[in-house]
Amino acid sequence: MIIAVDAMGGDKAPISEIEGAIAATKSLDVKVALVGPESVLKQALSKYKYNPEKILIESAPEIVGMREAPSLAIRKRSSSIAVCGDMFSEGKAQGMVSAGNTGAVMATLLVKWRTIKGVARPAIGSLLPTTSGVVLLIDVGANVDCKPNYLLQFAQMGKVYSQHIIGIENPKVGLLSIGEEESKGNELTGEAFDLLKNSKLNFFGNVEGKDILTGVVDVIVCDGFVGNVVLKFGESIGAVLIKWLRMEFEKGIFTRLAGAFMKRGFMKIKKKIDYAETGGAPLLGINGVCIISHGKSTSKAIMNAIRVATEFVNHKVNEHILEEITNNHTM
Repeated sequence: MIIAVDAMGGDKAPISEIEGAIAATKSLDVKVALVGPESVLKQALSKYKYNPEKILIESAPEIVGMREAPSLAIRKRSSSIAVCGDMFSEGKAQGMVSAGNTGAVMATLLVKWRTIKGVARPAIGSLLPTTSGVVLLIDVGANVDCKPNYLLQFAQMGKVYSQHIIGIENPKVGLLSIGEEESKGNELTGEAFDLLKNSKLNFFGNVEGKDILTGVVDVIVCDGFVGNVVLKFGESIGAVLIKWLRMEFEKGIFTRLAGAFMKRGFMKIKKKIDYAETGGAPLLGINGVCIISHGKSTSKAIMNAIRVATEFVNHKVNEHILEEITNNHTM
């Protein structure tokens, strides 16, 4: 299996991508194609020891900037994002990973790959830690304006991902709203509630912000605007919480000693909230395999994103999504 990696996408590109790719080839049965300016990648790779049979270079002279408009980015047919997409289309790779401009990735792949038959809009799903495991929040930024049937399809795709990647047999689905009662929410959530309630999904009902990390459901559905706000807020809370704890434990000798005794526990908590552990967010509903990583991704995050891409391929997630959507037509 070959996974194409947009080597020029992240804030620390191409170092994080190169180190993550090398780590992935050592721990996984996978080859990685680093996509970007050939001379830049060859020079960077010269500083590392790696298996040349497992680390490939695919030339892509153009780079898409983080602030570049998606409408302009899709015109760059030789960008690292576009070439990753072409590699999949041409059968040269079975999936791709990018820590680059999310809007550009979305726009480029929609043009190149389209959506799975029957899917109205693709969505980005993100795994968040809970007290009992993980929850898939979908959508977290692909669609800021949604129709009720979009949310139903997000739930269906989230169910499939939760089943085949997380291993939950019959995932419970919740609709993110401002109250548990069916009548709470806005016009979008109200209409989506009715669709979800009448579907074949294991629909739990409305869930509130306080329920996200409790593990009461396995999949939480919302529009991309709300989901992205929740995701970014959660990331900031985790980082700030760790910082607060460090500040408190450094105030005196006794608190330092207490901190030393509790260090192992804090490290476990830090690991739970570290986005590098999940690697990236799957772009669900697109007719291909793409894992979108955080712009600040470390080598560990890239390695895990490659792992998630291989799992996506091996578990035939797109085939299961097609089956789910076809059997429960919602267009």
